[in-house]
Parts: sequence; structure tokens; C-alpha cells
Amino acid sequence: MAIKKTICNTCAALGNIPVIGGLFKPKPKVAVIRLSGVLSESTSRRGTFSHRTTEKMIEDAFDTFKLQGVLLIINCPGGAPAQCSLIGDHIRRLADEKKVPVYAFVEDVAASGGYWLACAADEIYANNTSIVGSIGVISAGFGMQNLIEKYGVERRVHTSGKQKSFLDPFLEEKPADVKRLKTIQSDMHEIFINWVKSRRADKLEGKDSELFEGQFWLAPQAKDYGLIDGFGEARSFAKDKFGEKIKFKEFGPDKKLLPSLLGTDTKLGASIAEDAIDTIETKSIWGRYGL
Repeated sequence: MAIKKTICNTCAALGNIPVIGGLFKPKPKVAVIRLSGVLSESTSRRGTFSHRTTEKMIEDAFDTFKLQGVLLIINCPGGAPAQCSLIGDHIRRLADEKKVPVYAFVEDVAASGGYWLACAADEIYANNTSIVGSIGVISAGFGMQNLIEKYGVERRVHTSGKQKSFLDPFLEEKPADVKRLKTIQSDMHEIFINWVKSRRADKLEGKDSELFEGQFWLAPQAKDYGLIDGFGEARSFAKDKFGEKIKFKEFGPDKKLLPSLLGTDTKLGASIAEDAIDTIETKSIWGRYGL
């Protein structure tokens, strides 16, 4: 870090020398951060990202010399709530610390956790065909008690603590478990709503029942509701905002933490069956939005 700072300072000093200064004068830059895929802490799942895989690139992006702004390119249908919260908080902390504006640009979708990430920006833009919203909380699973009974499989579970078999898919669903889950979802939903309201402030238009019950829209209607600020593409926006000479510096996830191409690396402990289930689950998340 010290060496990098010294080099930058040297270039800045040379930039002030007449005639040759133009050769060394650092160009203003914008950092481009791509957040694409389903939010998941598991690095064994393909098509996912997490706070762990994006932490370094976010730090590096905000550490860019002569930084004028940060562009978030978002294509995310949601996923793990904690991951979007961690990433969103990380972006906001550095933006406030560095006093740098952040702009989000939605590609196919910024829904659920993807919209949470978009709200980390000061302004949100999208394409006319982008899908935006889904401000809600969902939990899905399977009830397989009849399946194992059909094939004569006996389920053996031993716990210490009455609630340790909470929502066991191989047992009959318990009303008490469902009630407890709904309480947790309601609390998490409230956190999501408060985040959106705090970030979008007086830009929102519409009743809470219209905005925060899990609905999603194409970008033009999302703009009517104040969920986005307008339409645009990241590079064109940046050139209009900061000038034609602005330089773009792109950042991607830490490749050392990404899953293998096959998703079955034994070091990651992912079996073929687990990978198949993860693939189905990932596709189902995208599928909610017709993607």
C-alpha cells in the first residue's frame, strides 16, 4: 500500500511539470464492480457470490487513485439475506469514508437481495427490460415424509433440545414450526423495508402494500414507484457525468475463492448430488423472474 501511494504521489508531482506533465498526470477514474449471480455463502455453488468473494475487490475498487465514482453492475435475483446485508454495508461504509458517489446499473434483474445491493448506491439506473423489486422474504423446502415411507426408509433423529428438528423435511410439518418461521421472516422483512426506506428516502411513491409485498416490475413501472432513478448504461452514464476522458477500472470477485468449473472439487467437499441440488435451487431462484 505504501509503495502504491508513493508511485501515485510521484506521478501526481510529475504531472505538474510543464510540457511533459501531460504524460504523467493521472487520469480521473471510475471503478466498475460487477455483482452477478445468486447470493450464497457457499463457494461450492456455481453462479453465486458472497461477501467473502467480493470483499477484496470492493476494497480495491474504493482504493483506486483519482477515483471519481463507483459503478455497481448488478444482475442478481437474490439469495442469502446476510450476504446482501454484509456487501451493502461494506459498500456504504467505504463510500462514506472515501466520500465517493456510488451508482448502480441493473442488467437483467435486481430483485430481492439484488435490489438490496442496488440500494447501496446513491442512484439506481436500469434498462427498460430490467426486472426490479421483490422486496420480501421467502423460504422454500420439500416435505418428503411420504417418500421415505413408500420406500421403507426409517428416519432416525436424536436431538438435545426440543427445537433442533425444526422444519425437518422428513417429518410432518408442525404448526408451531411454521408460526416460528413466519415470525423470523416478518422480522427480516422489516429490516429489508427499513433499509430500502433509508436509502430511497423521499423518492418512493406508493403505499407500503404496493411496494413491499414481494411484487416485482419492469423498470418503467419501478421508476414510477421511485425504486429506480432512471434508465441508462454504466459507461455512457459515466462519460456524461465525468467527461469523455474518464478511465474505467474493472473489478471482479476473488477467483481463488470461486468454485471449480464443474462444481465438484473434492477439496470443497461438493458431491455430484449436492451440486445437482444446488444447480436446481439456483435455477429456481432465477426462474421466479422468468430468467
